[in-house]
Amino acid sequence: MESNTNQKLLSSFEGIKKESNEWYEYWSARDLQIILWYTKWENFSNIIEKAKISCKNSWVETKNEFFLISGKTSPLWWRPKEDYELSRYACYLIAQNWNPDKEEIAFAQAYFAVQTRKQEIIEQKLLDLDRLRARKKLTLAEKEFQELAFERWVDGRWIWRIRSKWDTILFWWNTTQNMKKKLWVKSWPLADVLPTVTLKAKDLSTEVTNHNMKHQWLRWENKITWEHIKNNSWVRKYLEDSWIKPEELPAEEDLKKIERKIQNDTKKLKK
Repeated sequence: MESNTNQKLLSSFEGIKKESNEWYEYWSARDLQIILWYTKWENFSNIIEKAKISCKNSWVETKNEFFLISGKTSPLWWRPKEDYELSRYACYLIAQNWNPDKEEIAFAQAYFAVQTRKQEIIEQKLLDLDRLRARKKLTLAEKEFQELAFERWVDGRWIWRIRSKWDTILFWWNTTQNMKKKLWVKSWPLADVLPTVTLKAKDLSTEVTNHNMKHQWLRWENKITWEHIKNNSWVRKYLEDSWIKPEELPAEEDLKKIERKIQNDTKKLKK
């Protein structure tokens, strides 16, 4: 019996879920009010206000979670009905701000808690994949640079020196070794713990250097070094103008661990 009730409630919550043209999922506050057995909008709007306070206290932008709209008109045509487009997180906060003695409220608390957690996991996986792609793209760009440098009579020792100078510019006079100490990196590459924005910044400056090495026929260490210092300075300036300082960004999870985790998850899905 309980299983049938839960199934009905699940169908109800799924049934009122909507999607905007931007592929944004939301629930109408008016629809949610009916499912949670609130007869008066005034009472339900009080719960919404409490949920908005909870949202603000959790340092989440309230207007992005509770989007105020005017929906269908009320019997008094000059007075539009107040309504909200509620995000999954907003629905979760509304459910959490009411007494769970009602079966519908208790189910709503569990439903939106699970749905919110699922969304968080999906979003984190997408962020991890984006960071992995950025790392692999940087690896390819650096490999191309090394090949181009060898063609232009720059040996491995010089390449290491050039790269050290690049990091010093990008990280505001912090050498590669300084950044490794700062971010608690031991033997693995510094890039494996850098955030996506820094990886993409390094990739952009390297790609520009590669392009100019090929099309301007740059050769010898001093010319190549100057070219990449110039490109890193430009990228650094762009980041600073956007209030981003790469040397102040915290380390993120080691990409090798993330890659192993994704590979294990893929194997489990195949089974």
